[in-house]
Amino acid sequence: MNPARHIGTAVLSLLFILSAAPLRAQNSANDDGLSKVLIDGQNWELLAEGLGFTDGACSDAEGSFYFYDLGKGTAIRKISPDGKVSDFIKDMPKCSGLKFGPDGRLYACTQGPKKQLIAIEVPSGKITVLADNAQPNDLVVSHRGYAYYTDTGKGQVIIVDAKGGIRTGAGGINAPNGITLSPDQNTLAVSEYRGTNVWTFRVSADGSLDAGARTMTLRTPLNKADSGGDGSTTDAAGRYYVTSHIGIQMFDAAGRWSGVIAKPTDKGCVSITFAGPGHAYLYACASDKIFRRKTQAKGSLFFQTPEPAK
Repeated sequence: MNPARHIGTAVLSLLFILSAAPLRAQNSANDDGLSKVLIDGQNWELLAEGLGFTDGACSDAEGSFYFYDLGKGTAIRKISPDGKVSDFIKDMPKCSGLKFGPDGRLYACTQGPKKQLIAIEVPSGKITVLADNAQPNDLVVSHRGYAYYTDTGKGQVIIVDAKGGIRTGAGGINAPNGITLSPDQNTLAVSEYRGTNVWTFRVSADGSLDAGARTMTLRTPLNKADSGGDGSTTDAAGRYYVTSHIGIQMFDAAGRWSGVIAKPTDKGCVSITFAGPGHAYLYACASDKIFRRKTQAKGSLFFQTPEPAK
């Protein structure tokens, strides 16, 4: 049996018996569950170690993976599909969120020296500030060019358009953190770090959000009242993946809870995305290490992006 699946099964069993948030009955019969994603004999593969605190999981159309080391780094780093680690763009601000946009620029939530939403030209590294004096945590960029970022402190989702227009898209969320889009770009999902919900919103043609609802319920550890819902991603089948205290929680396209993928290590795992050959590998920023594991799923939201100059 796959060790990771064995660990995940044990966690789910404990949660079913003891958790204050009981499992829904249909979870046990959910045909779109972990068996449709995990592969027997495939476990987490270590790609990089000796880092400080990794975040900002991001991928491009070719399957390369990008991240920032908030603990020790000064560069946005890249891991090619064959596992080679290199500096992508040096001398960058500290970034907690990274996503390529349809214009080929790399959008980032910066945490120092200033807190801003920026767009980085590739390969030059030229920075355009899209939102100054902001509090961005994580972000996603739509095909229409709208950037959505979570303001955890204010409980809001902020929308920034391609011309730099800024507006509040949604509020009243309990410490919003991870954020992702459905494959058809019509639904935005936002995880609560200090709560137990994943909110979904309908995305209009003008980028605005409405019909907000607590669609998915994140499970919590026995000794905590909050889920620690953090980084999020979506696969091409519309499944949602959310990092949390207990592991990477997965939901099907309808929002039904499908189970937990065990974290690569006992340390925090805060950011994930699909990358690698065929975008069939789930990559994880796990504290001071980067891991990936092959899956039956394939990621969504990829854009063709130019390579930096050698």
